[in-house]
Amino acid sequence: MIPLSFKQISERLKQLNLPEVDLVIGIGSGGIPPATFVAFYLNTDLQVMTLNYRDEENNPLYKTPKVLQKPEWNLKGKRILLVDDVSVSGKTMNTALEQLKGLDVKTLAMKGKADFVLFPEIKDCVKWPWKV
Repeated sequence: MIPLSFKQISERLKQLNLPEVDLVIGIGSGGIPPATFVAFYLNTDLQVMTLNYRDEENNPLYKTPKVLQKPEWNLKGKRILLVDDVSVSGKTMNTALEQLKGLDVKTLAMKGKADFVLFPEIKDCVKWPWKV
């Protein structure tokens, strides 16, 4: 397991050329801490979209990710950055993107696959600084 610090995450975030956005949406639950960090860094608003696919041991709970709380926001015309901690298979990210279909959305993951990835070189599990 690779430990990462807030300082390392902050340094990587500063190196990314992120687009201007009006809103950061964190995919709950794993994406809430990094989305909060990113929203603070970008000085923008934050919302949470609650989905569930895996348990705390990273085992799938369902065949496909489930939307636990369907967002009912008025997002028309907003530039959105959708954030999750990890996006390896892309199933959760794609489920969230389906909820935002037709909107101006870019994606960010701490590791895995997305439009912007903070740690593309990391393939192993990560010990995030917000996990005890």
